[in-house]
Amino acid sequence: MAFSRDPLDELVVPDGTEAKEVALETDGDVLIGSRSTVEFGVRGRNVLAGESVEFGGDIEAEGDCRLDMWCDVAENVLVGGDAYIGERVHVAGEMKVAGDLDIGDDVEIEEGFEANGWIVIRNPMPTIVFLFVYLKQLLLIGEEDAAQRLISELVDEEEDVEAEPLIIPRNATVSDDAWRVSTPATIGDDCRLHGNIRAETIDVGRDCDIFGSLRARGDVSVGKGTRIHGDLTTRSGDVVVERDARILGDVSCESLELGPEAEIDGSIRADGEITMRTTEREQE
Repeated sequence: MAFSRDPLDELVVPDGTEAKEVALETDGDVLIGSRSTVEFGVRGRNVLAGESVEFGGDIEAEGDCRLDMWCDVAENVLVGGDAYIGERVHVAGEMKVAGDLDIGDDVEIEEGFEANGWIVIRNPMPTIVFLFVYLKQLLLIGEEDAAQRLISELVDEEEDVEAEPLIIPRNATVSDDAWRVSTPATIGDDCRLHGNIRAETIDVGRDCDIFGSLRARGDVSVGKGTRIHGDLTTRSGDVVVERDARILGDVSCESLELGPEAEIDGSIRADGEITMRTTEREQE
């Protein structure tokens, strides 16, 4: 991955992500900015959360798990690698760690913890906060190569692993009802998500099912074959709906561009132009 700005300045949902009844599941890493609320559980490779992040279910990490100060987990934490737990973290269930456990002061784990490796109880540095502040400073002074190396180490990238991380920005809310961020949102291909999506701009990939509405201040794009089970609204942006995509609701925007065989089940309100692309056969 190459970053030219703070990686927590955007909601990024990688290809194949699913929001199931109890958990948000992805093949890659999960990075969550400070003071965010994730009402699902989380399942991924490595799970890294900033200060004061709230989880509504289990955390299941195949690799490492890092939780900074004042995080709150409503159920269990299961870690296949090492765990780094900041001070005053609260876990309502149990914690099981296959590797080493580095745990801070005043941590409360209601149903106990166990680790197969070393257990170190101390007041660790708030790792995620430090790393992202350091990363931001590197980007500000133009040291993009150094920032790239830091990110690679942070998410433990391996040569044979291509999965992009799931990134939830600071102060976000992710729930079965709504995904609310004040940043752009990018959703990959073949995703299945529940909840209304609220963001600055929204880019949805191919063959997704979004069970909720899309609302943005700026532009919205919907990829080929995607289904949006709700309305699509933008305050001052344009909307592009690609081939075979379907909006099962109303569309409100500035200008609207529809690909071949795209469908809108509800009403259309566009202050600007409405453009309908045709297939090559129709053009002939």
